[in-house]
Amino acid sequence: MPRWKPNPAERLVEAALDLFAERGYENTTVIDIAGRAGLGKTTFFRHFPDKREVLFGGGIVDELLAEAITSASSAATDLEAVAQALDAVGQEVFTSARREFVARRQAVILANPELQEREALKNDRLITTISEALKRRGASDVSARVAAQLGSVTSAIAFERWIQGSVEDDYGRKAREVLAEVQSAMPLISKAETQAPD
Repeated sequence: MPRWKPNPAERLVEAALDLFAERGYENTTVIDIAGRAGLGKTTFFRHFPDKREVLFGGGIVDELLAEAITSASSAATDLEAVAQALDAVGQEVFTSARREFVARRQAVILANPELQEREALKNDRLITTISEALKRRGASDVSARVAAQLGSVTSAIAFERWIQGSVEDDYGRKAREVLAEVQSAMPLISKAETQAPD
C-alpha cells in the first residue's frame, strides 16, 4: 500500500516553509513550492491565491475566536470571554505538537518585510473579529474595541513567551497569565497619564 501523505494544503505549506528557509521568500516561486510538494501549479492555486497566503490561509484562528467568544457564558465579562477564546486557540492551533512548525513559520515571517506586513494585517483582522464577536454578545462598541485591543496585546505577548518557553508550556495558560498582568497594569497606566506634566 502507498504511504499515507498529508492533504495537499498541508504538503504545500510544509514545502513553502522549507523553501522559504532554504532560499528566502523572494527567491521561491509557486512552481517551486508545488514541485517540492509533489503537486502541480493548478493544485497550488486551488488552495492558495499566491505564495504569501500559504503561511496565512485558513482563517481557523478567527473562527475559533469568534465561536469561543459568542459561546461564552452570559455571566462572563468581555475579558473573560476573550480569555476563553485564547484558550480555544491554544487547544487547537498553538499546541505542543505544532510548536516546531509555528516557530519555523514565525522565523520565516520575521525574515521578510512583506510577510511582516501581511502578519500585521492578520492581527488587525483578529482585533476586528474579537470586537465583532463581543458586540454580538451585547458589549458596547467602546467596551468591545478596548477588550479586543487588550486581547490582541495579550495574544502577541503570550505567543512570544510560548515560542521562547519550554515544550511543556501551554499557550492558553500563558495567555491567561499575560491577561492578568495586562489588567493589573491598567491602573498604573491611568495613574501615570493623570500625573504626566502638561
